Amino acid sequence: MTSTIGPGPRNLITDVDGILVGNAEDPLVRTGTTVVLPMMRCPAGVDVRGGAPGTLNIDALHPASLRHEVDAVVLSGGSMYGHGAAHAVVAELGTQGRGIAFGGAVIPVVPGAIIFDLANGGDKQWGAVPPYDRLGRAALAACGRDFALGNAGAGLGAQSGPVKGGLGSASAITAEGWQVGAVVVVNSFGSAVMPGTNRFWAWPLELGAEFGGLGPPADPAWRADPEMPLPPGSALDPLANTTVAVVAVNVALDKGAAQRLAIMAQDGLARAIRPIHTPFDGDTVFVLGTGAIPLAGPAMLARLGHLAADVLARAVARGVHAAAALGDRPGWRDLLA
Repeated sequence: MTSTIGPGPRNLITDVDGILVGNAEDPLVRTGTTVVLPMMRCPAGVDVRGGAPGTLNIDALHPASLRHEVDAVVLSGGSMYGHGAAHAVVAELGTQGRGIAFGGAVIPVVPGAIIFDLANGGDKQWGAVPPYDRLGRAALAACGRDFALGNAGAGLGAQSGPVKGGLGSASAITAEGWQVGAVVVVNSFGSAVMPGTNRFWAWPLELGAEFGGLGPPADPAWRADPEMPLPPGSALDPLANTTVAVVAVNVALDKGAAQRLAIMAQDGLARAIRPIHTPFDGDTVFVLGTGAIPLAGPAMLARLGHLAADVLARAVARGVHAAAALGDRPGWRDLLA
């Protein structure tokens, strides 16, 4: 059976019309920031599943809140220091007149989420001036349709289980013209790679050879170990991991639909990373709806959520596949077949 669903021309979240992405990095610090910028303010939702999240301004996206449109979403390294990138994006967008007009002021709404990358060997002796203000401004200025994966943006300092993590992205376009895209910073406690192999848990979802085209493990007798594996040299540190993502669709979403889509999209992390949503992760998924196509009802929402989960799973694998070795983590290409 031939599928009518395929990746967009870039196989990036920017295949969703109206979505731009920018990256900025500091190689000496081994950290970076990624900004997802809708060209127009759009509805958003969020779902948090990890036990140690580091989020900013997500209560504004709750269905009970007055408004749920956003001007950007910021994903950053730096743990709590990384929220400085989102504050910088707020300041820059404010100078552009972007945001909610209220009381004579313009207030940009910019939620965000961070990963822990403070123990990856980079120079973190920044004193009273962390780098995230300038990284946020630089990532915003870099926003466009094309952007790098792997050791890029917030993925520069990321680690994923036993290998180097990174920034991943993927997209899908349906015959009806629905556009679904995801960008993800893979900094997971669990592994995107099947233990003892260089195969990805997400291999059944791969389109073409977007993350190597290797398929399942070569050994037909391979079975997953039921015990939870630990990354080499790891400690059970509740602050050390997190996978954060943004999913975008070209569909009009109300508050409830945006949150439901974020909930369903989280399943993509479970399809691509094992284990996931642990007490040591802060897994957070944002959803943006650019509104070009009306949402026809719950059946359409269910299909969008299924697509979003698969696209996010593919994005996870693409991020690890594109990442190069850094510090004590080998890159995917360093693994034995």
